[in-house]
Amino acid sequence: MVIRPQNPIFFIGYDTKVQAQVHVTHPEVTPPRLEIRNLVRLFEGKAVVDDVSLSIQPGHVTCLLGPSGCGKSTTLRMIAGVDIQNSGQIYVDGNLICDTVFRVPPERRSIGLMFQDFALFPHLTVGENVAFGLSGPKEKKHKRVSELLERVGLFHFIGDYPHSLSGGEQQRVALARALAPRPRVMLMDEPFSGLDDRLRDGIRDETLALLKEEGTSVLLVTHEPEEAMRMADEIALMRDGRIVQRGAPYNIYKSPADKEAVAFFSDINVLQGTVQGALVDTAFGEFLAPGVPDGGAVEIVFRPQHVGIDFDRGGRGPNPTELQGTPARGLVERARFMGSESLVEFRMDHDGAVLKATVPNVFLPKVGTAMWLTVRRDRCFIFPKKR
Repeated sequence: MVIRPQNPIFFIGYDTKVQAQVHVTHPEVTPPRLEIRNLVRLFEGKAVVDDVSLSIQPGHVTCLLGPSGCGKSTTLRMIAGVDIQNSGQIYVDGNLICDTVFRVPPERRSIGLMFQDFALFPHLTVGENVAFGLSGPKEKKHKRVSELLERVGLFHFIGDYPHSLSGGEQQRVALARALAPRPRVMLMDEPFSGLDDRLRDGIRDETLALLKEEGTSVLLVTHEPEEAMRMADEIALMRDGRIVQRGAPYNIYKSPADKEAVAFFSDINVLQGTVQGALVDTAFGEFLAPGVPDGGAVEIVFRPQHVGIDFDRGGRGPNPTELQGTPARGLVERARFMGSESLVEFRMDHDGAVLKATVPNVFLPKVGTAMWLTVRRDRCFIFPKKR
């Protein structure tokens, strides 16, 4: 017989069997590597960071993703200790490092920080830059510096100065310097934004591999969804100082919290409608809107890659199907080749709205061409319209 706990937060990972009597064990629960609780930061009375809570397990990468000005970097600065919260607490391995009364100095938090501009010291060599935060015997420091520079492939630059290195090489030196003291947490503030697009993906992958090898927990700040999807174990989507959704990248993308969350990851199309009997009538047929009262306004949101295109056959389109719904006709307004796909914009006959569709490879119909569009029902999101 297995005793199953009522509260999984406090009872984790055991399989206690009953023999002579019931006996439940309470093993220690490992605390998160980094935990922030109810952080608030006010500037001139306005909450720039508003009740933000977050936890990161050892060796995991969490991404704070959101538009500029949403509070991402301010959150990072409070964790690093270069800014102070108005309320809330910060913990590392279960130990309080900062609240509104108690505060561990930044240099004693075992937290590394990487900036957008790498912030290397120009008057120090590559080796001296990496050794900057280390203490102890010279031989021990040299061993650590050599080990890290070997792992990032830059040992042969140990005696060179930063100005002689490329942007990608400087980024790897900055990473080695941040990792040298073996921080338990690494904070990264858009560290790849200054790199050439051709280098960025490779540098991201190398950086992630090294951080995983070191077992460092990472909190990465970015406004680029692709970067978050590529690097993160978990994404925390921020807007107006608050976390509006948290989850694995796949879940955030496939089950967005609202229209704005869908739009942050890709272009969107939006149909407007009013609910009657749990149904919304549109040019593409009826959509189910369970839980929305009659007369409620809703928005039906879908991505351009989930729009099907078919040719006009003398004023007729394809037959309706359960999955694709009813086709609606539109005229091509613009078509552009984007490199790996084509983006086509249509002016819809029904209401004059413009809808976008993407098609793999080259598809460039002439402006004014009549075509029929369908929308995958299982790829649509229906949200109550915000006032």
